[in-house]
Amino acid sequence: MENLLEEILGCTICKDFLPLGINPVLAAHEQSKIILIGQAPGLKVHQNGIPWNDMSGKRLRQWLHVSDAVFYDTKNIALIPMGFCYPGKGKSGDLPPRKECAITWHKQLLTKMQKAKLVLLVGQYAQKYYLQESAKRTLTETVSNYESYLPKYFPLPHPSPRNRFWLSKNPWFEKEVIPRLQTAVASVLND
Repeated sequence: MENLLEEILGCTICKDFLPLGINPVLAAHEQSKIILIGQAPGLKVHQNGIPWNDMSGKRLRQWLHVSDAVFYDTKNIALIPMGFCYPGKGKSGDLPPRKECAITWHKQLLTKMQKAKLVLLVGQYAQKYYLQESAKRTLTETVSNYESYLPKYFPLPHPSPRNRFWLSKNPWFEKEVIPRLQTAVASVLND
């Protein structure tokens, strides 16, 4: 695993498309119990180099009901984005993650993490890539049908502060899905 992570951290496949340059951000271990697949690092994470070390990460840890120490222990949770580098700014937020990362590296990473019991799919890019034709038409439909993807996958919306509107429009998520998510995460981590 160490060699693979070093290879990823040295990856230059999409250097010509990254406005702020290469800075792959991920964390994984062969013993990881949960694999969390997100979108791509935001600007703050690009700058500090720590996955989910921003407001989105703070909300995500609240949803999971885990401490920073548990979250950042790679034997507990692997933090793998769809795109390892910050893709740059678009008209309404960050650009989509570069596709090269998942295609080139994800299978190799997941093959090394055989002990993982749960994969959290955060956001539509991860859901479409991993759920393929079983993903519903919209993220809302996919997340509301989360039980149909268990026990392997648990789809979630992105915890970005930009998603305040989605969260207020879909109160069922925090009322019904978050408790089930917390139970699933605790069960895997305490196993």
